[in-house]
Amino acid sequence: MKATLKSLRETKANPAVSIFVKTHREHPDNQKDPIALKNQLKVVEERLNNEYDKSTATSILENIKNKTSDLNHNYNLDTLAIFASTDDAQIVRMPIDTKERVIISDRFATRDLVRDMASAVHYYTVVLTRDKARLIEASNDRVVKEFDQDTDAQNNMENIPFPVENNGLYTTGDAGSDRSANNESSYLKEFFNQVDKSVQELWGEHKMPLVIVGDTKNIGYYKDVCDRPDNIIATVSNATNLEEGSAQHIVDSVQEAVENYRSSLHQAAMGEIDKARGANMLQTDLQEVYRSAFQGVGETLYVRRGYMQPAMIDEEAQTLSMADDATAQGVTDDAVGEIIEHVIHNGGKAVFMPQELMGEDQPIALVTRY
Repeated sequence: MKATLKSLRETKANPAVSIFVKTHREHPDNQKDPIALKNQLKVVEERLNNEYDKSTATSILENIKNKTSDLNHNYNLDTLAIFASTDDAQIVRMPIDTKERVIISDRFATRDLVRDMASAVHYYTVVLTRDKARLIEASNDRVVKEFDQDTDAQNNMENIPFPVENNGLYTTGDAGSDRSANNESSYLKEFFNQVDKSVQELWGEHKMPLVIVGDTKNIGYYKDVCDRPDNIIATVSNATNLEEGSAQHIVDSVQEAVENYRSSLHQAAMGEIDKARGANMLQTDLQEVYRSAFQGVGETLYVRRGYMQPAMIDEEAQTLSMADDATAQGVTDDAVGEIIEHVIHNGGKAVFMPQELMGEDQPIALVTRY
């Protein structure tokens, strides 16, 4: 997702059309989604025909039609975003809420999406039993997808695609097998080693942290054979219905562990801020933060959750002047969102902090690279 948003942000087009539609994950609610999409596409058609020449409007509308005509709404998440120009159209399903709208500009409207994605804990949940392993991608408390035979990311995998069945190794049904504790341990570790190879192959594309779910024994075996144990941010041993429970049931079961991980990040962040301050590598003035972010000097941006600031921004002069009226001409309603985009675009990261740790006196802080 980060790579997709980065690519979209780098694109300049005249015009660049961004469409956001609220969607639903489950039947029968998702039966409303084709109508919602159709309504937003009518808005797009009217605006393009009124504001641009026929050739430009027709080209963009054809690109959108080609991508949406056979769209399967059974795979919808919470937002359907469409980004279209005269060259192409791209569809992104996202696990975040959004306001339905159409934006036509010279750049795609990715700012709010970048802010929302940066504030989320995005992770893989590896679900282990002695007979089966599942892999679920999640963002905060929402399922993005469970990996199965229809998941494009698993096409042409070198290792076993998910779900991984324990067909060839020790299972409880092997009546003639040696069931000593040592043999069981050896067989299960070999199974979980195969599972981990599949996890690591998929991890290599996105490098998300792992939450491991299973009973205490299986979690221990997996940690013993895992190639990258440092990627495990939490383990959960009290979840139920691991093989047949819905992906959302599993994700609901790990939320306490995910929140504990988030809290640990916040505490570590306060230490990093103090360390950077002592090394004269911390900026808290909004103008200086903006300039450093724009120039690619920002390593980590810490932002109080919910902090937004209207401002006049001059990219050429690299200046930012705070404004009181977000609706005034020339004012960017969320200059903090612009800063977040610059930091992430230039290879840094953004961390969103609770209000009790970053208050009104210091709502933003940037740790610089030098």
